[in-house]
Amino acid sequence: MTVDYEQLGDVLYARLSGELDEHTASSVRASLDNLIEVKHFRCLVLDFKDVDFMDSTGVGMVLGRFKKLKKSGKSLLLKRPNSQVLKVFKSCGLLEILETEI
Repeated sequence: MTVDYEQLGDVLYARLSGELDEHTASSVRASLDNLIEVKHFRCLVLDFKDVDFMDSTGVGMVLGRFKKLKKSGKSLLLKRPNSQVLKVFKSCGLLEILETEI
């Protein structure tokens, strides 16, 4: 799993690539938390286009970043999940609480 980022104005884009599961979630969490702490932005966009697989550990990582951002008045947008990732989002109710752009 890799995390590449780009900041355009007050929006921070993080492109995730690979599998987001129990083996990779902690490193992704650390990467995103570092970006959240050092970058100045209004919205974090997590781009899931190149995420091949995601499990409940990945859901926990996403939800944790959402809570962290919300506490500091920032927003989170989930973007371009594939059908497998979208199914995970739907089954655990993330689509009801997080903004998603398909």
